[in-house]
Amino acid sequence: MAADVVTRTESRGSGKYEELLARCRGMSPTSTAVAHPCDDASLGAAVEAARAGIIAPILVGRADRIRAAAHTAGLDVTKYEIVDAPHSHAAAARAVELVRLGRAELLMKGSLHTDELMAEVVRRETGLRTDRRVSHVFVMDVPTYHKALLVTDAAVNIFPTLDDKRDIVQNAVDFARALGIERPKVAILSAVETVTSKIPSTIDAAALCKMADRGQIQGAVLDGPLAFDNAISAEAARTKGITSEVAGDPDVIVVPDLEAGNMLAKNLTFLSRADAAGVVLGARVPIILTSRADSQRARIASCGVAALYAAARRRAGLIAA
Repeated sequence: MAADVVTRTESRGSGKYEELLARCRGMSPTSTAVAHPCDDASLGAAVEAARAGIIAPILVGRADRIRAAAHTAGLDVTKYEIVDAPHSHAAAARAVELVRLGRAELLMKGSLHTDELMAEVVRRETGLRTDRRVSHVFVMDVPTYHKALLVTDAAVNIFPTLDDKRDIVQNAVDFARALGIERPKVAILSAVETVTSKIPSTIDAAALCKMADRGQIQGAVLDGPLAFDNAISAEAARTKGITSEVAGDPDVIVVPDLEAGNMLAKNLTFLSRADAAGVVLGARVPIILTSRADSQRARIASCGVAALYAAARRRAGLIAA
């Protein structure tokens, strides 16, 4: 698992997150185990989402450090349950255990490293593994794009295999559908739009599209390989003679590897002033990843979209058991 993707603090959002968060209105707060919220940023993110009525946090970590962080940040945590754990490793393990016991439907990262939390998530005997590969999705509010854009995977799978990519795509499709996108359009990225043995990611892209044709990936329309310009711009696609239902209008962008995804997400964040809300999928419950440098909008959006996905899984009878 890779290190956190850092975003910048100011926000130039264009309302796309607010449209998604409006879907949370009327929902009961989702029980959320927050692992090691022992600084003002991570604790503040949990409290902000609780105040918005999105989550009902269970704060897992050293109780004295949580209360000290709350005092420093001027936050009132007296109304939230605190589960004492001596250090970050223990907090991660205990938060995962709360999910396994059915006490929480979401898991949220606090002030510990992503790898530390994910090590407990993927632990074979006591973790939250399923038959799916775990993957990360950014829900991005890009001011220059006409709708929310999902980018996967830019934070967990470094060099995914074809089978890994199948799960990465299906995770993102299921997530998109929970956000209200009935038939997500998925663009599989490479450097070019033609299939060539010289660029293995083009072969993976073509295979993923055929897998969708054969029902191995369900609920979406896929196209690829597509270079980023003709994935995101219908005009660029027409210039290159590409006829595609996806080109110019994707809901989901699938990158060939973590390096490409990390660079794409950071480019959109820093050059296009996008906000990036992050969620890990494929485990028993959605996992909320927030960064110290995330804007408040991105933090709330991360919790909101995870809560929407948890609600969709609950309705489908797929809650953690």
